[in-house]
Amino acid sequence: MTTVALVAGEPSGDLLGAELMAALHARRPDIAFCGIGGPKMRAAGLDCWHPMETLAVRGYVEVLRRYREILAVRRRLVSRLSRSKPDLFIGIDAPDFNLEVERRLRANGVRTIHYVCPSIWAWRGERVRLLKEAADRVLALFPFEKPLLERQGVPATYVGHPLADLLPEFPDHVGTRERLRLPASAPVIALLPGSRDGELEYMADLFVETARRLHARLPDAQFLVPLVSRETRGRFERALYDQDAQHLPVQILFGHAHAALTAADAALVASGTATLEAALLRCPMVITYRMADWSWRLMRGKGYLAYGGLPNILAGRFVVPELIQEHATAENLSQALANLVVDASVRRDLGELFARMHDELRQGSAERTSTAVLEVLEG
Repeated sequence: MTTVALVAGEPSGDLLGAELMAALHARRPDIAFCGIGGPKMRAAGLDCWHPMETLAVRGYVEVLRRYREILAVRRRLVSRLSRSKPDLFIGIDAPDFNLEVERRLRANGVRTIHYVCPSIWAWRGERVRLLKEAADRVLALFPFEKPLLERQGVPATYVGHPLADLLPEFPDHVGTRERLRLPASAPVIALLPGSRDGELEYMADLFVETARRLHARLPDAQFLVPLVSRETRGRFERALYDQDAQHLPVQILFGHAHAALTAADAALVASGTATLEAALLRCPMVITYRMADWSWRLMRGKGYLAYGGLPNILAGRFVVPELIQEHATAENLSQALANLVVDASVRRDLGELFARMHDELRQGSAERTSTAVLEVLEG
């Protein structure tokens, strides 16, 4: 039996891991999977050693709160894998956790892959040195990453983005509205405040207040709020209660983010993978994010680009608004969303741009990724 260990630290990595596991198992049924992942990876056959939620933390201050717990998980993981010596270790994103695991295992004779290139082109470019030590190969989701890595001496394979293969080329806007029992002509706004409970600590009140202001401008507007866990749903519902906003026409969905984005005329999206999902589903968006002030000051000082949202990075320019930290006020966000909702020509132009992005990223990722993994696994 061949053993492949994988570690994913958040829902987007869980999706990548599950797709990769399915593609590998179709070609090599003898592979057994172990490590850390979420519900999708567990359903695909992962022997899960720790809950993925342990690692789902973003921001310096937020990490410090759980630093000892995360460090203990990494120490136990490295110790266990160093003893069992899997045939391959794959770190899926989560570079602050996975790169150090990969470095230690590789030094101990375990072959390693880092799946999802860290954003060295956007911030913290010094991590390329750790990549050289940590990974036998990096699997890159975006086309510009492979030449950048190879110029730095890091072996890389461009595999495309799995979401571009999974999501439909022509999203069914009308049919999805009908299935969600939404009025055909009313403005529909999707609110995606994040997938981690810690994110909603900073985002829930902001998103509710933005919805209040937007509803005052557009009284017939409807709101869809897809949330991935009971914890995030509970926190958002408390924000509605605390702001006496239960009267708002809000439909909270358990998951179903793709349906919400397909049905929506515009979306307010916490910066991260969800912004790419919105683009691939042709949904105009406003990108926002808030975190602890200290975390923000440290992260801002390490950035290289004026923008951080994936649609803007892929376009190489601002194509959708980004309102981050002190600029992320309910007044600013509601104004930016209202501008999108009422301007059909802007929404049409964005849809055409997002369609071109979709074409570029659709590469048959599962086949490419599994081929690259098997090349490393089989030497």
